[in-house]
Amino acid sequence: MTDYTVTLQRSRDFFSSEEIAALRELDAWQAWWAIIHCWGVILATWIVVSIWTNPLTLVVGVIIIGTRQLGLGVLTHDAAHYTLLGNRALNDWVAQWLMNRPLLGDTIDAYRKYHLGHHQFTQQPNDPDLGLSKPFPIARSSLLRKIIRDLTGQTGLKQYGASIRAAFGGTTPGERLRNGWHRLGGNILINVAFLAGFTISGHWYLYFLLWWVPALTWNRFVTRLRNIAEHGAVPDNDDRLRNTRTTLANWFERAFIAPYRVNYHLEHHLLVSCPFYRLPRVHQLLMSQGLEPFMEIRRGYRDMLRQVVRA
Repeated sequence: MTDYTVTLQRSRDFFSSEEIAALRELDAWQAWWAIIHCWGVILATWIVVSIWTNPLTLVVGVIIIGTRQLGLGVLTHDAAHYTLLGNRALNDWVAQWLMNRPLLGDTIDAYRKYHLGHHQFTQQPNDPDLGLSKPFPIARSSLLRKIIRDLTGQTGLKQYGASIRAAFGGTTPGERLRNGWHRLGGNILINVAFLAGFTISGHWYLYFLLWWVPALTWNRFVTRLRNIAEHGAVPDNDDRLRNTRTTLANWFERAFIAPYRVNYHLEHHLLVSCPFYRLPRVHQLLMSQGLEPFMEIRRGYRDMLRQVVRA
């Protein structure tokens, strides 16, 4: 077993130069497959529910699409680290137009700057994401209230409403309209195309039920679970193996909660230049060093929630 101490802080403390080089290698085929898979699942769900429209297929459809909307965010996160596509201009274009703008996202620049600050100061007072983890652990009743707000759309309406108001900022009606169109024009056109597709198929209302209802409900819920799992109630804010959590997810959780290896968050923090599809290999290398007893790992999201909820 490795003689682990909290002095191990750098990637090279955990991996050899050869391992790091292999783990950093980008594979455009795997990246494009993930993008195609994500949109393919969304499109297939739209088609299936359009053919067999009933309460059960609608509920399952909302859950599937809400998770894939998170999947688009996960792939955007990789793009923010330049670990999606090797061509940086294409990397950012894909993130903006294939993953961000179909909802209310924009370019990746602001998110990249913000997110890299989180990696630089993880769980420290100047971590821009500290507000997401600082309240934990919390009471079960408090967590239940948050989940209810997510699943009833209250969280989504509040967050998306704030984004829309910010987009239409300005001092005069004309300026607000110009700013709003500059910020959201592309998003609106993409969604008009979605609505047109549903209308042509004779199911215009499914655009709202199978795009915005998932965005306002299940997507908000699984995004919250992801945020909590990554840093909520971690045991040591100063230890790189314990200030970030990996949640080992089964196939069901990967399908409906944690797409595209987002559950391997500790591994991502140890080697931010590693693309998502190589994170399981990072995990295996850490396990082979006997580091598991020193790492913050939970076996499933139920196990994770037990830790972040006060008794």
